[in-house]
Amino acid sequence: MTTIMPKSELVRRAFAYLQEERKQQPGKSLASLLDEAGMRFNLTPVDAAALERLFRSEQKD
Repeated sequence: MTTIMPKSELVRRAFAYLQEERKQQPGKSLASLLDEAGMRFNLTPVDAAALERLFRSEQKD
């Protein structure tokens, strides 16, 4: 049986996934990781863009 998960939970899980993957594969491009997360967590383009902005702003700090 399939469980329906709130969209916000999927975005949180995608964020955690991206953080972990960046630690394990530091040389892999952010765009590639975002594509993988988008497919894995069924993210909308808006969600993926928000995650990208978040990670890019994190890199600047």
